[in-house]
Amino acid sequence: MKTFWIRTASAVVYALLFLGTMYSGLILGNTTLGTILFTAFLLFVTIGGTFEFFRMVKRQGGAPLEVLGYIYAICTLLALTLPSLMGAKSGFTMAITSFTLFPCLFGITAICQLWRNSEQPFREVAYTMVPMFYVALPLALMVAILGDKGPNVLMMIVALVWVNDSAAYMGGSWFGKHKMWPRHSPGKTWEGTVIGVVVTILLAIFVGPLFNNTIAWYHWAMLGVICSVIDTLGDLVESMLKRSVGLKDSGNIMPGHGGFLDRFDSLLIITPFAFVYLILFAAL
Repeated sequence: MKTFWIRTASAVVYALLFLGTMYSGLILGNTTLGTILFTAFLLFVTIGGTFEFFRMVKRQGGAPLEVLGYIYAICTLLALTLPSLMGAKSGFTMAITSFTLFPCLFGITAICQLWRNSEQPFREVAYTMVPMFYVALPLALMVAILGDKGPNVLMMIVALVWVNDSAAYMGGSWFGKHKMWPRHSPGKTWEGTVIGVVVTILLAIFVGPLFNNTIAWYHWAMLGVICSVIDTLGDLVESMLKRSVGLKDSGNIMPGHGGFLDRFDSLLIITPFAFVYLILFAAL
C-alpha cells in the first residue's frame, strides 16, 4: 500500500508540473510568461534526460564529453525555443537554426577529440551529441507546438499517448495472447496494441476537434495513428536501450515511475513526427 501511495504522489506531482506549466500562459493571462515557465520545466527535463542517457552509455564503456553534451543539449533547447518566446512561427526559423547549429557543434566535438586518447573517437562524438537530438530537440518542438497552436493541441497529443498506453495495457491484460516483441518487451501483445491504436484513433476523431476545431477531423485521425503507432515503437526503443545496459529504469527521479526518459520516452519520439505532420498537412 505504501508503494501505491508513493507512485500516486509522484505521478500527481509530475502531472501538475507538466500540465501546469503547459497551461500557465492561460492561467496567468500572459502567453510569453507561460512559454518561459514551460521551457524552464523542459530545461529541467533536458538536463535530467541527458544525465540518464550518459549514465546508460557509460555502462557500455562509452566516454562522452559530458560537459559539452550538457551544454549542447541546453543550448539546443534554448536556441530552438527562442522563436516561440519571441512570438514567431517556429517551423522555418527552427529549420534554419538547426541546419547551422548542429554542424557547428559536430565540428567542435570532433576537434575536441584531438586531445583525447580515445580508440573510437567518432563513437564518443556521437554519444556526446545524441542528447541534443534525442532529448532537447523533441522538447523544443513541444514548445513550438505550444507557441503556434496553443496548449490544447499539445495537451491532446499528450493525452493520445497516455490513452494509447492505458488502452494497450488493459487490452493486453484482458485479451492478450500473442506476444508482439518478446525480445524487447515481453509484456506487449498484438491484441493490446491493436486495441490501443483503435481507441486512440477514435479519441482523436471525436475529442480532438473539441480541443481545436481549426484542425480537421481527418488530420486528428492521422495524429491518432501517428501517436498510437509511434508510441508503441518508442516504448520498445526505450526498453531496448535499457535492456542493452542491464537497467530496468533509466533513473529514479520519480519513485515508482523511473526516470525522465521513462516518462518521456514515447513523447520524445512522437513529437517530431506530430510536428512535421502539422507543418506539412495540417497548416501549423
